[in-house]
Amino acid sequence: MKARKNLMTRGCKAILALAIVLYLPLNAGAWGMLGHRIVGQIAETHLTGKARKGVKGVLGNESLAMASNWGDFIKSDPAYDYLYNWHFVNLPAGLDKNGVFDILGTEKGANVYNKIPEMVAVLKNKHSTADEKRLAMRLIIHLVGDLNQPMHTARKEDLGGNKVFVTWFGEKSNLHRVWDESLIEYQQLSYTEYANAINYPTPVQLNTWKGSSLKDFVYGSYMACNRIYANIKPEEKLSYKYNFEFIGLLNEQLLKGGICLANVLNEIYS
Repeated sequence: MKARKNLMTRGCKAILALAIVLYLPLNAGAWGMLGHRIVGQIAETHLTGKARKGVKGVLGNESLAMASNWGDFIKSDPAYDYLYNWHFVNLPAGLDKNGVFDILGTEKGANVYNKIPEMVAVLKNKHSTADEKRLAMRLIIHLVGDLNQPMHTARKEDLGGNKVFVTWFGEKSNLHRVWDESLIEYQQLSYTEYANAINYPTPVQLNTWKGSSLKDFVYGSYMACNRIYANIKPEEKLSYKYNFEFIGLLNEQLLKGGICLANVLNEIYS
């Protein structure tokens, strides 16, 4: 009887551990590896000479693209568990621009919006160590990418679309994963090929985005998020049509992410 009880206890613990593992990634992901590298690659082409020199002084020969996924890779180290909430900001439905700005201005908990300026301050601080600057730089590169992934400015109640279950070309998935990885990977391009294919902002876009604040970029992601929510149904079967309808929005958000990241870095080293 005792052996049976111990076996049941171990079984319950195993189930609990599995549940925790399955739960933790929800709302913690971002653009997949390709998406973050695309954002970093685009940003490289919009850096000023001073910013390029400043970034190299911190990262050495590590490019923005190759540094961009550090914020996800480090999740394997429990010492960095405190970064979990840094990857997203929860925004409820039905907000106008002022409503979004109000939340961004008053929310005190750690989120993708309020942590970026903190990392900027570390890089600007002459007393920051080389290790502190490297950490701050890698996080800025990653978090700016996150900020421009629409499902990272999404709803708390469904964990940023993680609980909106769909199928992607017949495979079980969720709305968040579709936007993190599936749509991008479906294009079958390397990150350099992808960046080269979409890095053509119009003069109007470039002028608008270079003059935009971090809050403006959050609001842009939120508006994109609203469009995504408005065009999805639970358990919907997504495939060719969804790609056709949303590839333009996907590419715009990746491009905006690159310009946004360049803005942040150019300002640091202005």
